[in-house]
Amino acid sequence: MYIPISKPYFTAMDKSAVVDPLESGWVVQGPQVNSFEEKFAKFTQSDYAVAVSNCTTALHLGLLSLGIQREDKVVVPSFTYVASANAIEYVGAIPVFCDIDLETFNIDVKKLIELIEKHGDIKAIMPVNLFGLCADMIAIMDIAKRYNLKVIEDSACGFDAWILDRHSGTFGDCGCFSFHPRKSITTGEGGMLITDSTDIAQQVKSLRDHGASKSDLQRHKDKNGSLLPEFNMLGYNYRLTDIQGALGNTQMDQSKEIMQKRRKIAHVYHEELAGIPNLLTPYVPEGYTHGYQSYVCLFGGREMLECCVMDKIDATNQKRNLFMQNLENRGIATRQGTHAVHTLGYYRDKYGIYKESYLQSYKADRLSISFPLYPQMTDTELEYVVQTIKELI
Repeated sequence: MYIPISKPYFTAMDKSAVVDPLESGWVVQGPQVNSFEEKFAKFTQSDYAVAVSNCTTALHLGLLSLGIQREDKVVVPSFTYVASANAIEYVGAIPVFCDIDLETFNIDVKKLIELIEKHGDIKAIMPVNLFGLCADMIAIMDIAKRYNLKVIEDSACGFDAWILDRHSGTFGDCGCFSFHPRKSITTGEGGMLITDSTDIAQQVKSLRDHGASKSDLQRHKDKNGSLLPEFNMLGYNYRLTDIQGALGNTQMDQSKEIMQKRRKIAHVYHEELAGIPNLLTPYVPEGYTHGYQSYVCLFGGREMLECCVMDKIDATNQKRNLFMQNLENRGIATRQGTHAVHTLGYYRDKYGIYKESYLQSYKADRLSISFPLYPQMTDTELEYVVQTIKELI
């Protein structure tokens, strides 16, 4: 038996949908993408949703639309996928790393305030809604208002993640989502930017399409569509194909079922793993709804939350790695949650950062562990994973 860390959920509905663009001949950004955007905006309760080639390009264009430019400073958590910081580098801005709350794996708002006070010239905050749990966006927006900062939410993992009745990505000036195969819904690759700002939406729509003043779909519907539009800004080719848009449509249509299955599996993990001292299961604050893009635990248990001894952290890391290897030997895939960006070669060398500079992020890098979770996971597979974890740990 082999149980992967994740598996995209496709049905006959998805397979049938991707044929439609092939038969119509409209395979680049067109009516299917437009429909996908409308469904996503409605689901997230946003005024606008703009589809792009992936979440990284959504972040890139989102930063540009907020006026972030060379030498501007943007705060980003150190424990996130490298794409978050990379997007800041793309516009020539400077990522200012912030440590995390190890219990939620999200940005620590107390440290955020300290950073803003220390630097004095921060222009924006990029909170990450990691693994399907919203960051403390209410506190972050209060901070942003106090210091007059822009906010772009990296909600790559945040599909169907909520604080009360507000969806992730709707708190900041804009929010960005991923449809990578490991995400809850997928278009293979793909991304979406949501916003309530007409100016941001219009700018991103143009920027994703070489800076064109009109899309191909608009030209198709309007008179004089044979003439090329104006190009008044430097743009990019960050378009989503209509094949992907068609898949996005059916994935949205099945999203309720997909998310119910994901949460059911997460609930079993909660029930079965909660009593294991060496494993801290995901924490969900009151009023939050977790999307469970991944089920990520902290190896070493609660005592590691306060641990400041590097030798002990590294020793526990070796135990985690051995535990993951033993699970792999039993046919169960695992992953670390994500990485501490400040420990990666490019950022470590460029900014002269030490691994202990952001201790909680370093611990999350070394001690997080993600277990298999996908909608079509069978009861037999789930039981095997749970029992093997209990046996090996």
